[in-house]
Amino acid sequence: MLHEEVVGRIRDILLDGEIPPGARIPERELCERLEISRTPLREALKVLAAEGLVQLLPHRGSRAAKLTDKDMRDLFEVCQGLEALAGELACERISDHEIAEIAAAHVAMVQHYREGDLIQYYRGNRAIHEGIVNAAGNPVLTGLYASVTARIRRARYVTPMTPQRWAFAVSEHEAILNALQRRDGAGLSHILRAHLRHKREEVLQAGFAETEANEPTLKIA
Repeated sequence: MLHEEVVGRIRDILLDGEIPPGARIPERELCERLEISRTPLREALKVLAAEGLVQLLPHRGSRAAKLTDKDMRDLFEVCQGLEALAGELACERISDHEIAEIAAAHVAMVQHYREGDLIQYYRGNRAIHEGIVNAAGNPVLTGLYASVTARIRRARYVTPMTPQRWAFAVSEHEAILNALQRRDGAGLSHILRAHLRHKREEVLQAGFAETEANEPTLKIA
């Protein structure tokens, strides 16, 4: 298995929550599952540590990183800026076909909301946000967004919502779609910033981040 493939497989395992934040990385089990030795596994873990997904512990292996409150706030701030810019660019560049695809994803997402299916709702929700970013037509922006949002993906798309908050999130998405259909870049940018700000507070209140308490980690040269 190529180095990049090992990194990608372990990254997906972490982002999908198979190894919960704060849990030790089960090196032996991963080696057996991926059919690799300890050396390529540890090289991959160093890469993922540089991405902020793994914490290397001095002489004690590693664990899945759990973001602090400050980490979460910082990442969401950057994500807000990237999505706001993507919204402006998308309104200038998006095709009618792409708008129709996002509108269809929105209709499906609302149906999942009415059915109370949070997992499917979040899948549709994510497709809408990524669709807007892709419609911006800027590969640099898309790459930065993928890197940043990867670190908050699990918290962003798993957090439970109260009925009131869920209804409000759906209304925000109605406004997002409306602005996109009108190609109102400034309006869409403003709505996306507010939407991400609300999600950040929701994630923090749900306890997906820890306070600044922190066990020292091994620095990578």
